[in-house]
Formats: sequence, structure tokens, C-alpha cells
Amino acid sequence: MTRAAFEIWPAIDLKGGRCVRLLHGDLSAETVYNDDPAAQAGVFAEAGYDRLHIVDLDGAVAGESRNQPAVSAILKAFPGPKQLGGGVRDMAAVDRWLDAGVDRVILGTAAVRDPAFVAEAARVHAGRIVVGIDADKGEVRVSGWLEGAGHSPIDVAKRYEDQGVAAIVYTDISRDGALVGVNVDATAQLAAALSIPVIASGGVAGPADIEALARRPEGIAGAIAGRAIYNGRLTAAAAFAAARRG
Repeated sequence: MTRAAFEIWPAIDLKGGRCVRLLHGDLSAETVYNDDPAAQAGVFAEAGYDRLHIVDLDGAVAGESRNQPAVSAILKAFPGPKQLGGGVRDMAAVDRWLDAGVDRVILGTAAVRDPAFVAEAARVHAGRIVVGIDADKGEVRVSGWLEGAGHSPIDVAKRYEDQGVAAIVYTDISRDGALVGVNVDATAQLAAALSIPVIASGGVAGPADIEALARRPEGIAGAIAGRAIYNGRLTAAAAFAAARRG
């Protein structure tokens, strides 16, 4: 069977209506990269990226969307597939974002606290629900990474086998925003345990990380990158070339 192309997802994280990056998920340790998130989405599209990862950081903490105007502007500015997470905790919110033009909704805290809802969302919206699993030192964290959940990533992910979930986004919090290199081994371990595609997040520092992920025989589906792109350490051309080498 032919292996699917490795996906590159540039990230727009929203806080206070601006495009930011955090360090290890610390809301007080932000770097603002663009006051106009829609303009940033346009930059990504012009650079050649064909998909986009969006996170409402304020929403992740509040439990409901906090950056609707910025997200709406991004959806208009970026033509390719878009996935969104952060504060989506019920079916009404899922329906609202899918109707607004988001292609896939990411459920993180809900995946731990309300698995029945996530399973129902995946059934109703087959192929359009992604489970976000964010972990630090092997423990899944929720509510904007502020609370430990007492579960391992594999324990949470296994709940959603055969539930119609489109993908798992796995983030190593200890590496997120730090440009120290992605946790290839932990991501591969999760991919090996699941039939659901796994997308790596946290710590991507450059093309070498993309190549290392794409090369793993476990079949990692893609990677999300933020600070490395904003800082010029990872261009679209270099990312896609590294994925092909892998």
C-alpha cells in the first residue's frame, strides 16, 4: 500500500486576537509574531503551505471560543484545509466551526473529560474530528495545559480506536515553542500503538525534525510547526523537501 504524503501544518496560535507563540505553553511567556492573524495566514498560503493549524489559546483556558473574529478572518484568508482547536467542548461549538468553514475540529480537554461526546462528534462528523493529546513527562494535561489528567497519551488515544477520529495531534509540552527538536520516539511509539494517523507537535526546530518524523516506519502522518517557521529556520520548500527525503 502506498504511504500517504507527510503533512506539514504551519501553526497560528491566537491570544488576545494576535498571532503568538508560547514557550512550554506558558501564557505569560508569549512572543507576538503578527498583530493580524489573517495576514499571517495569507503569508503561509503565499509561501506554499497547503493546510493550516489554528489554536485559540484563550479559548483553551476559558472552555469556550475567545478569538472568533480572528478565526473568521483566517478562514477567509487561507484557501486550504484548516483544523482548529481550543475551547471546543460541546456539539454546538463543533457544529458552529464546521459550518463556519473549519475542515477539522480538534478536541483536547473534551477527549479526556467527555469521551462520549467526542465519540458522538466523530460519528456525526466522520473524518472531521481530531483528538488533541498534550503531554508533559508522560502525563496528559488539559484546560490549556494547566491541569494534569492522570492518564498516559496511549491510554487516552486508545479510547478512540474505531470511533471515526481523523487523526491524533500529539504535543510534547516540554518541547513546545523551544526549538529543541521534536520528540520523535514518543510520537512513533504512539503511532505504533494506533491505527489512527498521528501528527507530531512541539519542538520542531528545522528540516531535520521533519525528515526524522517522515522516515519512521511507524507511519507518522505529519508535523505541526510554529516558531521554527516564524524564525526562518523552516521554510515551506525545505519542509516539503525534508518530508520527501524521509
